Amino acid sequence: MFSFPAYVTVWGRLGRFAFIGVSLLVLLFLVSPVLVVMPLSFNSQPYFTYPLPGLSLRWYRAFIDSPEWMLALKNTMITGVASTFIASVLGVMASLGLTNPRLKGKAFITGVLVSPMIVPLIITAVGVYFAFGPLGLTGSLSGLILAHAALGVPFVVVTVTATLAGFNEALSRAGRSLGASPLRVFLQVKLPIIAPGVVSGALFAFATSFDEIVVALFLTGPDQRTVPREMWSGIREQLSPTILAVATILVVVSTLLLLTLELLRRRTERLRGAAGAF
Repeated sequence: MFSFPAYVTVWGRLGRFAFIGVSLLVLLFLVSPVLVVMPLSFNSQPYFTYPLPGLSLRWYRAFIDSPEWMLALKNTMITGVASTFIASVLGVMASLGLTNPRLKGKAFITGVLVSPMIVPLIITAVGVYFAFGPLGLTGSLSGLILAHAALGVPFVVVTVTATLAGFNEALSRAGRSLGASPLRVFLQVKLPIIAPGVVSGALFAFATSFDEIVVALFLTGPDQRTVPREMWSGIREQLSPTILAVATILVVVSTLLLLTLELLRRRTERLRGAAGAF
């Protein structure tokens, strides 16, 4: 299963196996709560106990048949898609500006742009609430979309800026020398090359919006509840196995997003390797 060079000692091999074993144990410890919750979502009875008395999809049907959960899912998808689009556009524009060598105060501007990743969410939520209150954006999806877009911009900025760091500006100059406008050069030359970074940032922004609850608690009303807020309300009011079914769906969606990001990362590495060969 594992191959070692001839010069690796026995202690080196034991150390390698010990490192792998400890890493697997830590990974198992971290994912064990998820592994425990997911089978309970298929329980035929409304009890959180093992062994399971039977298997059933009744809680998934309850999720689909519930008007409250469907409204929450609709609000979550609308907010996630809209905020991701806004964050992607703003993040790409900010990254293009940050890569300009003539830009002054780059470190300060970068710190301001990525500050939503550093500031605790409760502080962001309180600040957004008092800022959006006079504008009438509280208790509406519009305010939540703008807030989630602000939370997603740093992820787009980080990934796109990292991608632009390896971009060959000679390609842009070649396009301009052939008479193309700056916008056409960006759309037909630069954007296809940095697309993996843009998509990666967009996926991070969508994942941030998809499971965010703190800001949603401050900005949404009864008709704007998202899936995480509906789960929070369900835990406080009446603990139902339907919440476990929803949690399982969220885990599956998050796992698919992570797999997509890994595929994009490998594609980016292959593109960089091909570009380096030339």
